[in-house]
Amino acid sequence: MNAEVKLSDRLKKIASFIQPGTHFADIGSDHAYLPCYVCLQDETIRAIAGEVRNGPFLRAKETVEHFQLEQRIDVRLGNGLEVIKHEDEVNTVVVAGMGGTLISNIIHEGREKLTSVNRLILQPNTNSYVVRKTFIENKFSLIEEIILEENHHIYEILVAEKNDTINVYNEKEEFDKQLLFGPILMKERSKTFIKKWQNEREKLHTIIEQMEKASVRDEKKLAYFKRQLRWIEEVLI
Repeated sequence: MNAEVKLSDRLKKIASFIQPGTHFADIGSDHAYLPCYVCLQDETIRAIAGEVRNGPFLRAKETVEHFQLEQRIDVRLGNGLEVIKHEDEVNTVVVAGMGGTLISNIIHEGREKLTSVNRLILQPNTNSYVVRKTFIENKFSLIEEIILEENHHIYEILVAEKNDTINVYNEKEEFDKQLLFGPILMKERSKTFIKKWQNEREKLHTIIEQMEKASVRDEKKLAYFKRQLRWIEEVLI
């Protein structure tokens, strides 16, 4: 038996935020590689691997059986957080590799399953600002943000913990900017962060030029994009 799981750098970084003794749910587990990797690294960890489609569900079961982890990883078929039962006492939820809007919907629709959860590790492929807003709406406070590039794609990993006293921003614009860029990433200003927003700036320039040439202009949307472009220019200074 091969007792090693090969993970991407992205998934390894996600794994680093799963604490010893955790019972976590990996939603959209995709072969259950992450739960297997983590459980092989730490025998105190238990996991639920959730899949919504039968094909990935069966492949996840095969992976768990291959690594002989059936006693510690429960592979379940279901939509989003519905694979979690209250008696599981899951304290960490991972949702990775999906669009930000879909991740947000999964959290909102399953919020009654978050009663024992004190940590969310979410990795949206797009629309990270929606995920940051979802944290606030569900009384989670952002504690860490990672931005990394892998195979020519830039990913953000967002980690939040349960916190009933969420920061309130007096300035709505400052609040919106932090949702868009990430408060921690804005402070760190890594090379990958700069690269991402330079790329986004070029895309916005093109979009704005096309909208301004249109015979019928959506002034509200144009103003929204111009505001975003102004924020990006400020961040890149």
